Amino acid sequence: MICSTSWVTPLAASPAQKARLFCVLVPHFKDEYWLSVGYGLEQEAARQNVDLLLYEAGGYNALAEQIKLLDQCVKRGVDAILIGAVSSNHPDLLQAINRVAQKLPVIGLVNELHSDALSGRIGVDWKEMGFVLGRYLSELHPKGTPPKTAVLISGPRAAGWTGPLEAGLREGLSVSSVTIAEVFSADTGLRQQLALVEMALEKHPEADYLIGSAPAVEAAIGLLVANKDQHSPKLLSTYISHTVLRSLMNDNVLAASFDDPTQQGVLAIQQAVRVNKSARSAEAVGPEIVLLTKANHGLQKASVSPADYFPAIE
Repeated sequence: MICSTSWVTPLAASPAQKARLFCVLVPHFKDEYWLSVGYGLEQEAARQNVDLLLYEAGGYNALAEQIKLLDQCVKRGVDAILIGAVSSNHPDLLQAINRVAQKLPVIGLVNELHSDALSGRIGVDWKEMGFVLGRYLSELHPKGTPPKTAVLISGPRAAGWTGPLEAGLREGLSVSSVTIAEVFSADTGLRQQLALVEMALEKHPEADYLIGSAPAVEAAIGLLVANKDQHSPKLLSTYISHTVLRSLMNDNVLAASFDDPTQQGVLAIQQAVRVNKSARSAEAVGPEIVLLTKANHGLQKASVSPADYFPAIE
């Protein structure tokens, strides 16, 4: 269950209080989505008198590295750990989290994580992220209208968000004439997603739609500009990035699911400040999911990190 929350401006911590130290583990910052999460984390940490240690594992395949970073955070004497997990259910990671959670609070950050040891969870329902895109296409192409095809470019299967995303997308498309011809999966670095886009368009050159992660859509935009003579599918993004937001404004992207990654970073710090290690939470807290298109008014309200921002990682 996901509990939506509106933006709340918290009271800043008293300067007299000793700064708390939180450790933040993310898959990587190769994806602009995580930059916006990082921006929200750092902005709220400054307001709450919290010092941050930010670590990136190096990608969704870096399971061993993220486990090592968990133990490293404990050795640094941090007050809490916020983890954007590289896997939702790998037993080695779950065992490591369970071990660490006996010593200090561990909070799930953005990515789904099937652990009962978490003291809190920040995130949205990724099934809903997919569903809003499927429902949008269903309104454009109701069942019974001429058939359309789409390809889906997504993150790795082990990541907690990809399975629910695809399930929600298919559910939303169930009353449409749009069929997903094939699903392509890899780490969400731009290079890996570009390779998938090239493969997808080679195998399905007449696809009407390319539905993809933000890096996949970014790669597709560049690829289609460089190959203007070939058929160009319309683009939809399963989440936001700076490039996707600009592309929505200039009509290069048709629609995108928006879960306010900056606010998720803010909410994560707020939750970490409040929890204690004995607390256990099965319910995730996160922003309301909205569909962004050029036609609606959400684009002006969509918040991402500043263009020149990059977090101070360890």
